Amino acid sequence: MTHHHIVNHEQWLEARTRFLAKEKEFTHLRDELSRQRRELPWERVEKSYVFDSEHGKETLADLFGKHNQLIVYHFMYAPDWDIGCKHCSFWADNFNGIIPHLNQRDVSMVAISRAPLAKLKEQAREFGWTFKWVSSADGDFNYDYNVSFSPEALAQGGAPYNYGTQQATRSDLPGISAFIRVGDQIFHTYSTYGRGVDMLNTAYHYLDLAPKGRDEQDLPFPMAWVKHRIAYES
Repeated sequence: MTHHHIVNHEQWLEARTRFLAKEKEFTHLRDELSRQRRELPWERVEKSYVFDSEHGKETLADLFGKHNQLIVYHFMYAPDWDIGCKHCSFWADNFNGIIPHLNQRDVSMVAISRAPLAKLKEQAREFGWTFKWVSSADGDFNYDYNVSFSPEALAQGGAPYNYGTQQATRSDLPGISAFIRVGDQIFHTYSTYGRGVDMLNTAYHYLDLAPKGRDEQDLPFPMAWVKHRIAYES
C-alpha cells in the first residue's frame, strides 16, 4: 500500500472521472443482465414440499405468506452439524433489515436448511436473527434444488453443482432460488450458486469500495478469514 501511486487532486479527479465511465458501463450491463434474467422461462413446481417451521408444518405455498414472490436462501446446515455454516451466517447477518423492504415489493424471503428446527431456532436466538428460517428435514427440497448431495453421490468423487460447472465434495452447499405464485400454481424462476450468491452480501460490496478491497489474495482460500460473528475478537 505504501508504494501506491500518489497524485495531486486534479490528477486524482481525472483518473476518477475516467473510471466513472467504466462504472456506468458496468451498471448498464448489469441492468441489461437483470432484464434478461427476468425474461428466462419458468418451470412449474410439481412436487408438494413440506417444511418444519415455528408454526408447524408449512408447504412451499405457505412460505409465500401474503406475497406472490419468494426468495429462498439455501443455508448450509446439515442435520448432524452443531452450528450452521459460518459463511452462510456471514450472508445471513445481512437479512434482518431488508425483509420489510422486500415485502413492499411483493417479495417474501426465507432461509431453508436440512438441520432440525430446534437447531435453527437456537442459532437464530444466539445471533439475534428474526428472519424466517425453516427446516426441509429429510425431504427432497434441498436435493431437488441442487444444494444437498447424497453420501452415495459424494462417494463417487463428487456431485454436479452450479449447473455442472463445479463438483460438490460436501453434503450441503449454498444457493439462492426464486419462485413466483400465480393463482394456485408455483413456478421456479431462477437459482444461482457459488459466486452467484455474492450479490446478497452487503458487507462484501462495502469491502470492494475499501482501499484494500476484500484482501483475500494471500489466504488459503477466499473467506478463510470469516468466523461466526459472535466468535470475532473485539
